[in-house]
Amino acid sequence: MVAQDWTFLHDRLHQLLRRRPLLPPQATLLVAVSGGQDSLCLLKLLRDLQEKWGWGLAVAHCDHGWTTDAGIADHVRQVCEGWGLPFYLREAENLPETEAAARAWRYEQLAGIAAQQGQNYLVTGHTQSDRAETLLYNLIRGAGADGLQALTWQRPLNPQLQLVRPLLTTSRSETGTFCQTFSLQVWEDAANENLHYARNHLRQRVIPYLKEQFNPQVERNLAHTAELLQAEVAWLENQAQTLLQQAQTTPTQLHLSPLQAAPLALQRRAIRLFLSQHLPNQPTFEQIEAVCHLLESPNRSQTSTFPGGIVVRVQKPYLIIPTAHSKQ
Repeated sequence: MVAQDWTFLHDRLHQLLRRRPLLPPQATLLVAVSGGQDSLCLLKLLRDLQEKWGWGLAVAHCDHGWTTDAGIADHVRQVCEGWGLPFYLREAENLPETEAAARAWRYEQLAGIAAQQGQNYLVTGHTQSDRAETLLYNLIRGAGADGLQALTWQRPLNPQLQLVRPLLTTSRSETGTFCQTFSLQVWEDAANENLHYARNHLRQRVIPYLKEQFNPQVERNLAHTAELLQAEVAWLENQAQTLLQQAQTTPTQLHLSPLQAAPLALQRRAIRLFLSQHLPNQPTFEQIEAVCHLLESPNRSQTSTFPGGIVVRVQKPYLIIPTAHSKQ
């Protein structure tokens, strides 16, 4: 690319990837492109940096089959043809019009494309703005620190595929300006205006209100909070794994002493990990708290806050879940 086309966002992404091993040189990348400004900005940045990093690039688009999706796939296909990039399309049939169903279906399809084409990295255009919205969304739902860390830089989708989000320091206003600068034809998805979806309501109503009434930098500050929490959660989880290893004498019992000596934050995490081994679903806050209370309870105390008659009881010096109740 010519020097005048090298923008601040090019430099930011290039320097980020030098500091963080998110997308190594010579990697094969599958870029998820919706046709909106964030994913188009991401695609151009990666294409412009391709020569420096030696990546193999391909594009995937998921058509939900909803009326609001009409025409988007053809638009993304034309962009790929103009840039000489391989294009893969997946189309849904009778997909429920919910955020959760759409997200689950997209990741399933994208992982399938990557497996077929031999790509090891799935790259998405999630931005700082998405991170702030996700933190707020999870806060409203009552998530703990794990939920509030909100959109990590990368996570494994399966043993062969890493999901990578390299634009988490870039705001939606910056991707919009970038697309205007390079005359990228952005597809305005009508579904993004539907306030029936909780995230759209946060994006269209809540975040603008917070910017106007409290702090114009609210998106950046919330994203910084998520970044801080990510490092702290990783450390706490590692410490909790160590505590669980010290306390767990058999698959169904924990020695009380290591847990009693640990801080409450680690007690809760170790107990959550332990209960997850035995319950069909992730334990709730109330269930974890009930077991925490047993750490200082008299012998033969028990909790029965679990479904299916599952109990945790004190049989000093242990906490025990009867073997018959362990999840299959």
